[in-house]
Amino acid sequence: MDFKHAFKIITHHFEKGNLKYAVIGGFALESAGVVRATMDIDLLVLADDKSRIKSIMIANNYELIFESEEVITFIGSDDSLGRVDFLLAHRKYTLAMLERAQKKSVLQVSTEIYVVEPEDLIGLKIQAIANDQYRYYQDMADIQMIIKNKYEILDFNRIKEYFELFGKLDDYNKLINTIKNVE
Repeated sequence: MDFKHAFKIITHHFEKGNLKYAVIGGFALESAGVVRATMDIDLLVLADDKSRIKSIMIANNYELIFESEEVITFIGSDDSLGRVDFLLAHRKYTLAMLERAQKKSVLQVSTEIYVVEPEDLIGLKIQAIANDQYRYYQDMADIQMIIKNKYEILDFNRIKEYFELFGKLDDYNKLINTIKNVE
């Protein structure tokens, strides 16, 4: 997948169409100082823009391969376009994440793109764990690295709220105790 090419297409059409988006997943991890291989692009978008996003992606040689009320997924007609997953924001928390997103430089893309804040990325990781317990160890490792890299600027009240929201307060307390013992 040619990430620069895919991002250029997506961001050009989204910004031209005044569509809100924010990078989540591997590229958001990169902006939080965590390097991990990624095979696709993950974006948070407004659920209300779903039909416009589908039109843009299909017009740019992407095929819709999955659709639900929460997610739409596309695969490019050639390898350079790759796979793009869209998480559809329609609840209070994801809408707020989208509003807080800031433009940042992401190394693999070479242009500024909207990225969710580190606390919100942690919230999405907690949600992923709540939805699929098999993701626990990888996502908790990512969360620990985000906290290590961004400790001084993080809003721990928001992070704790995400853990509480998904019934993972025990994990939050263990995480905080681990951090305190390292300091």
